[in-house]
Amino acid sequence: MEELQCKTVFTIPVFGGIPVAESVAVTWVIMAVLLILSLVLVRNLSVENPGKKQLLLETGVSFLHNFFKDILGEEGKMYIPYLMTVVIYIGIANIFGVFGFVPPTKDLNCTIGLAITSIFLIEYAGFHKKGLKGFLKSFAEPAPIMLPINILEVVIRPTSLCMRLFGNVLGSYVVMKLLEFICPAIIPIPFSLYFDFFDGFIQAYVFVFLTSLFIKEAIE
Repeated sequence: MEELQCKTVFTIPVFGGIPVAESVAVTWVIMAVLLILSLVLVRNLSVENPGKKQLLLETGVSFLHNFFKDILGEEGKMYIPYLMTVVIYIGIANIFGVFGFVPPTKDLNCTIGLAITSIFLIEYAGFHKKGLKGFLKSFAEPAPIMLPINILEVVIRPTSLCMRLFGNVLGSYVVMKLLEFICPAIIPIPFSLYFDFFDGFIQAYVFVFLTSLFIKEAIE
């Protein structure tokens, strides 16, 4: 039960005090790290003589861009920057436990925010592609009897995205804490490589993969 709680790091002394949760503070750290890396990695870029750093960066960006483009197609390319941003954020957030931070995705509020943002984008994609009439009509497809189920799906999708990410991150975090308590010396190391790195990136992949599939379905 203690792991389900999100601690307040400090309180901003305005409007009667605004509590800043641990997940928010760690997210600010992640944002600062990504901003600094962005500024460092894009310095001295060259078209004619790219260095190893630039080639590595271009390979990573091209891989993510092509991965999402293969799913969404040409019509969905406008949503690729969002998906790339989310997968990078979730991937880094999930491995931040290695550096002594509590992963922000362990906080249900964080995963709810990500899920709601994604579902708004999914519904917007359908509205942008089909227009208001086509968007409303899609709720009655393939038959009018499906209307209640299609409306319910709007709620089910973000709930599924949210709880899958939250449950897996929280579960791995609790398991690691138990292992550190039982045998803090050697045993947690290989498990940390799995839970903090491999499983962390898998959860980021699953989240954006499902989001991209939902967007693809909305624009078809």
